[in-house]
Amino acid sequence: MGLSIHHAQVEVREKLAIPEDSWNDASNEICDSGAVAEAAVLSTCNRFEIYFAASDARPGMARVTEYLAARSGLPVSKLRQNLFMLSGDDAVWHLMRVAGGLDSLIVGEGQILSQVRQCHLHSIEEDGCGGKVLSRLLNTAVAAGKRVRSETAISKGSVSISSAAVELSEMLAMGDLNLPFSECRLAVIGAGTMTRLLITHLASRGLERITIVNRSMARPNELKEQFPDIDIEVKLNEDLWDVVGRSDIVYTATSSPGYIITEEELQKNGLADGRPLMLVDIAVPRNISPDTSNVDGVRAYNVDDLKAVVAKNTALRQREMIEAEILLTEEGDGFSEWRESLSAIPTINSLQEKAEGFREQEMKKTLKKLNGLTGQEVEAVERLSRGIVNKMLHGPMSHLRRVEGVEEKKLALQELTNMFKLDEEDERKGRKQTRRR
Repeated sequence: MGLSIHHAQVEVREKLAIPEDSWNDASNEICDSGAVAEAAVLSTCNRFEIYFAASDARPGMARVTEYLAARSGLPVSKLRQNLFMLSGDDAVWHLMRVAGGLDSLIVGEGQILSQVRQCHLHSIEEDGCGGKVLSRLLNTAVAAGKRVRSETAISKGSVSISSAAVELSEMLAMGDLNLPFSECRLAVIGAGTMTRLLITHLASRGLERITIVNRSMARPNELKEQFPDIDIEVKLNEDLWDVVGRSDIVYTATSSPGYIITEEELQKNGLADGRPLMLVDIAVPRNISPDTSNVDGVRAYNVDDLKAVVAKNTALRQREMIEAEILLTEEGDGFSEWRESLSAIPTINSLQEKAEGFREQEMKKTLKKLNGLTGQEVEAVERLSRGIVNKMLHGPMSHLRRVEGVEEKKLALQELTNMFKLDEEDERKGRKQTRRR
């Protein structure tokens, strides 16, 4: 269950965004009520998703919805307009497509695979909530994503949110600023992974100079070492408005939970004088307030504005997407078959219990007739009866384990249940437990 750039606006997504170091805290909170057995959170700039396993889907869905409403502060009616809910094989297929990069705004982008991998690793940590089913599912998704990227050309020459931001600003510079992109003075606020990717793509377009504004010097200095051919000026946050005032394009990519640039701050710092300024926000939660567009001369864009830029990317990758989906289907089917095999365990257990019950009944009858047997002889008869039962059960249980395909497995389970009347045995046990209560 979750929301993504395909279903929800950024103002809704940012209300649910969770830093990676808090993913497990959220999973534990979801599982606290007992309605959800396993849970893992994936929170990125383009999606917020909760993968979970529950013995009963209805209360499980209700618990996750309750958590999302509480965290976002939105009424459930509003939240449901933005949410998607998937279960069973549909949920498996969705995660395969996410890991493969097919559900991304930028088809084939590689960052999402790394994020799904982190989701898996956090889920199996000591304080994680990934159990047998969820950890297997996430691990399968990571393997599927790797196959797609190694066996198809889906990520060949692919772009990221950062490169789409560069393309957007390059495309709109002349219209918004009356300047060719190559002559624009550039600045970026933040010095994390997104900034590194941003500078990488700007460098490919001949970038020579950029100013980085950050709260500390450590990360910007690391970037200076990584990009020795680019003149990187580093400024601390107290110089933010001076930098904005002498820049034509400002990119924002910080993890700040609140707005950094607002209409009020622009006015207060003398930057509402009509001078052309482009603000490109690639952060979630957003760093730039929507009200900045009210300022004369300011053009503000966020991650949702990148959709037009990347539409052509999807069209160019249609053929690779088909090949990728074939691989993802193989991996997804493999997981579904494994998950379905788990459903055979109760049937096998019921069959073994029923057979053992028959064996014990017949042993009691036989021992009453065979008076005077020594302990050794009784044990020999016991072993004989167990051997006969095990040999009789070996055939049907081996057949059950060999059956491939989800539907075939379901059919085999039903045939075995009907053949040995296991439903009647379960009903009898249920009545017995009810009487005990």
